[in-house]
Amino acid sequence: MTCVVGLVEKDTVHMGVDAAAVQGWTRRTSKSTKVFKRGPFLIGFTTSFRMGQLLEHHLTVPPKKDDEDDVAYLVTTFVERVRTLLKDKGFTKIEQNNEKGGQFLVGYRGRLYTVESDFQLNETHEPYQAVGSGADFALGAMMALDALPPAKRLKRALQVAAHFNMGVAPPFTFMSMSAAESKKANAALAPPPAQPAKASPAPPKAPVAAPPG
Repeated sequence: MTCVVGLVEKDTVHMGVDAAAVQGWTRRTSKSTKVFKRGPFLIGFTTSFRMGQLLEHHLTVPPKKDDEDDVAYLVTTFVERVRTLLKDKGFTKIEQNNEKGGQFLVGYRGRLYTVESDFQLNETHEPYQAVGSGADFALGAMMALDALPPAKRLKRALQVAAHFNMGVAPPFTFMSMSAAESKKANAALAPPPAQPAKASPAPPKAPVAAPPG
């Protein structure tokens, strides 16, 4: 019950999220935002505030190597770190022998991906994506409003989703990350180069005793 919308334009990933917190027939608005930056990643989540909090405050991912493909890195390193984190913190569930987590959007180096509840990674041909209960309405609005600039387009898509879906509600929060910012943050994850060990000073020589006279 939520709506997260992402858009890529000019090597920058833009995201907008709603504030609904739904349980049964009760809907409240949460002060906790559903979008955040974690290192080189821009993440907008649905499914559970608990999952989002784990990703925002506990997720650690090694930096991508210079010669490594973005998708390969996300599949083999990022998603596996997410999977391990959610499992270790007791969030994942086993259903019919399948491990189940949650769903979220992730922006990385100017590209937009979806991580599904079975931990698959997906990138669509369209430069936009949405997840959550209001996703279908938001996707329709994103396609129809392609002439609008990113901020207005995302806001209008969320307004349309909130109008038609009871699980979506304002206020809306927006965040962006450029490819350059993502690459810079990725470099910051790398450990500092090892410093050469300093040679220990030689111990002082013991004084030589004078011969007896």
